[in-house]
Amino acid sequence: MTFYRQYGKRLLDCTAAALGLLAISPLLCVLALLVRWRLGSPVFFIHTRPGLNARPFSMIKFRSMTNATDDKGLLLPNAERMTRFGLFLRSTSLDELPELVNVLKGDMSLVGPRPLLMDYLPFYEDIHSRRHTIRPGITGWAQVMGRNALDWDTKFNLDAWYVDHFGFLLDIRILFLTAWKVFKREGISHQGDVAMPRFDEYVLSKRRTSEE
Repeated sequence: MTFYRQYGKRLLDCTAAALGLLAISPLLCVLALLVRWRLGSPVFFIHTRPGLNARPFSMIKFRSMTNATDDKGLLLPNAERMTRFGLFLRSTSLDELPELVNVLKGDMSLVGPRPLLMDYLPFYEDIHSRRHTIRPGITGWAQVMGRNALDWDTKFNLDAWYVDHFGFLLDIRILFLTAWKVFKREGISHQGDVAMPRFDEYVLSKRRTSEE
């Protein structure tokens, strides 16, 4: 257990990411062309996220939404910018494949808490911050337990449990469960929306409720 936590997990990440990128390189090229054709430029969605010890890194994904705006130049709601092709990318998790580059660079792990937004850090309590004691993952315990269908409290509790219990067998189990969840396309949306509600808005809403 100690060896895996200190050395084995990173060795598994590097080996699997390198072999994976080699194996799926033709698929990545095809997907890049399809994204450029169906959604336009840029092909990749690159966003700053907090990683190990909350250090920021640039996470790479295939973009899955258009940049459509209203008459004021503001982005339209997620549901209005999501196309059928973009929903297909998300439901099959094909949009996540470029994150193997992040794994190889050491920004991410194959398995770990999903990296969230930098904006959320000021709203974290101790249980939320524990997710940054390990590298964030392409998939994780919360993802196979419900993904976007979970509420924020459940998601963070599952992430904290993983930080305490992760090991080789659990990671392998999560990887197999991820493949099964992707095949079944479960937990893609949250109560009819294409993405989770913002965590900072969720915290502020809870605070207002407790003060009433």
